[in-house]
Amino acid sequence: QVQLVESGGGLVQPGGSLRLSCAASESSLSIYVMGWYRQAPGKQRELVAAHFSGGLTHYVDAVKGRFTISRDNAKNTVYLSMNSLKPEDTAVYYCNARPTRLSTPYWGQGTQVTVSS
Repeated sequence: QVQLVESGGGLVQPGGSLRLSCAASESSLSIYVMGWYRQAPGKQRELVAAHFSGGLTHYVDAVKGRFTISRDNAKNTVYLSMNSLKPEDTAVYYCNARPTRLSTPYWGQGTQVTVSS
């Protein structure tokens, strides 16, 4: 079982930046895909960005050009760098890991990101 611990959320003004971190309990080198999801109040959880073990990345259209997902396998950590934040980015952000293509995904506990002036 993979345990995921997120950090880095907080309150930021519109146009500001934050970096979220997600540390995995096992080597991230062997994890097929790690990603970030978010859930705003009253909305469904949605995929924000994903990083595959081969280096391929995927972003939802709403964050393209503003968010960057990266993975540091030496630290078993995946990051989400968020720039030009907007109020609509406000949500609880969850880290997700799927060790293989067919694995049940594992989830972190979530970290709150609030974008407000």
